[in-house]
Amino acid sequence: MRYFRVKEDRSAGYTGVIDAAHKWKLPGLQDCPACKVTWGDNSRAYPSVDLTPVASLTDFEDAWPEPIEEYERRCELVRPLLPPGAVLEPGVGFGPLVGKAQGRFGPFVLTISWWPLVQREVLEKLQAEGLRGLKGCPTQLRFRQRASPELLELELLPVGRAHPECLPPHRKPPCQRCGRLALTLPKSLLLDAATLPEHLDVFRLEDFSTVVVCTERFVEACQRLGLDGVAFLPLPTK
Repeated sequence: MRYFRVKEDRSAGYTGVIDAAHKWKLPGLQDCPACKVTWGDNSRAYPSVDLTPVASLTDFEDAWPEPIEEYERRCELVRPLLPPGAVLEPGVGFGPLVGKAQGRFGPFVLTISWWPLVQREVLEKLQAEGLRGLKGCPTQLRFRQRASPELLELELLPVGRAHPECLPPHRKPPCQRCGRLALTLPKSLLLDAATLPEHLDVFRLEDFSTVVVCTERFVEACQRLGLDGVAFLPLPTK
């Protein structure tokens, strides 16, 4: 099986722009007692997760950094609501994308590249092709035009990792307390074939969550359906 990185392709002339964020968020982490770093990352999101059963919803209205004890307390509040395979880290978003949208949108929308959106009818066509793991979640976007598409956010689970050969040889291991991985995305990304899923045709990497990956089955289905607005960059595996 061949794999590809999914990226936005503006050559088709789509002008759509989105200014939005997820309805709820885990806080960032302030001064981890182990690695001494304040950090957060909003590239992971679980738009299917509804936090309304949680009593203290105001705790999830922003991602302002908190001490690790408070961060871990909030993690335990949301953990029972997560889909199987979800991974938590500081700054993770939950619920629908809320915000503004304007312009002309194509079948796929990747103006925020790690939160891919798709038009409902396009998702239904891809599902009819038998692609695996395609889960579209409603958004709450306010459009500035009358003829507006129904955009769904793809919920992408974190699966698969970069192969050690493309990473620095003397890299530090993840922080044992907060899990922070102090790595930048390699210029020449090599996927670890042993970690890649057999049951998903589109997913995000576990260690580099801004990278959205799809299989050649996904690419071939998009080509058969004539879908544009997205580019597929080959990713080697080992």
